[in-house]
Amino acid sequence: MHIGFTSEQLQLQEMLRRVAKEKVAPRANDIDRTAQYPEDMFSLLCELGLFALPFPQAHGGTGSLVSACMAIEELGTVCYNTAYLLAVQWTPFGAILAGGTDEQKLRLLPDLASGKARAAISITEPQSGSDVRGITTRARSVSGGYRLTGTKAWCTGASVSDYIFIAAKTESSDAVSSVNLFRVPTNAPGLQIGRKEDKTGARGIPSHPLFLDDVLVPEQDLLGGEQTNGFRLVMDAMNTARPLHAARGVGLAQGALNHSIEFVQNRQAFGESVQNFQGIRWMLADMEMQTQAARSLVYRVAALADEGLTGKALAPMAAAAKCFATDVAMKVSVDAVQIFGASGISADCPINRYMRDAKVLQIIEGTNQIQRNIIANGLLGSVVKSR
Repeated sequence: MHIGFTSEQLQLQEMLRRVAKEKVAPRANDIDRTAQYPEDMFSLLCELGLFALPFPQAHGGTGSLVSACMAIEELGTVCYNTAYLLAVQWTPFGAILAGGTDEQKLRLLPDLASGKARAAISITEPQSGSDVRGITTRARSVSGGYRLTGTKAWCTGASVSDYIFIAAKTESSDAVSSVNLFRVPTNAPGLQIGRKEDKTGARGIPSHPLFLDDVLVPEQDLLGGEQTNGFRLVMDAMNTARPLHAARGVGLAQGALNHSIEFVQNRQAFGESVQNFQGIRWMLADMEMQTQAARSLVYRVAALADEGLTGKALAPMAAAAKCFATDVAMKVSVDAVQIFGASGISADCPINRYMRDAKVLQIIEGTNQIQRNIIANGLLGSVVKSR
């Protein structure tokens, strides 16, 4: 299904499918089983130049969110964790591109594009979850910069990153406008990276709590400078990243469908091939329709972003793509486990990791309930709460 892909993108897709089959798929089960960071897969992505895909051409990229989504989908079809390596790197990139100063872009983007540097972003807190407005981490202004104090949760990639963009408030009030992003090296004095979470899915990419005790951040590492609307910067970064996370859902759904087709074609029951059972054929047909619908939505939103759609116009569409595609991933993967029967719930069978990874996707980067709120706000406006 081309969805208006250029000839260059179709060549990229062909290359990605070959690499996914030959080099990524053989590692997928082991990465999930051991929950070890796939350093070899990171090196492979660097060798292929894939980290540069969504970057501007000045940094060796294509400047295309569509191409980035394609890479995540194709790799995610066989290995969620390898595809996740791209998404982790690209979320802070989106923040820098959306609101960084010219100096910050020149200083930070080239190494992110090449994979020479690794970055993470930390917004979630133990009590705030998807509520950016509820951030309690504080950035106190001092001579030459800021001092950060607070606690973060579920910072993905923290232990393998060179630095983390940490969301904090620069005022004692709860004003949304006071939220900003600060670049903090992972070896900064006062920053402690907590124990790795033992996760249901996405097991190969580590997530950690962060503890900040009066961490000094120089002025030049406040993303965008003092005049930047940090909250809007965070929202823009999340909006741009959501089609990428949606593409992960499409990849999971397609992978689960592929495994299901192969299984029923090689399974016998009651004296005949399982692929001939009408109930199974209808399940597969529904899985195909749902996956194709999700794919169409994701690439449409990514194409609109490439054409310049941003901010409030992009937000509900990006939310719809993330919500729908990840819900489809959950539905299709659950159906795939059902098709596999008892084999589907065995740790020795790869299909159950698709279901576990899909559940993670419905929660991270803004739960799907939050996505529905964003969509409804786009239709009706925000709810005004009386006090």
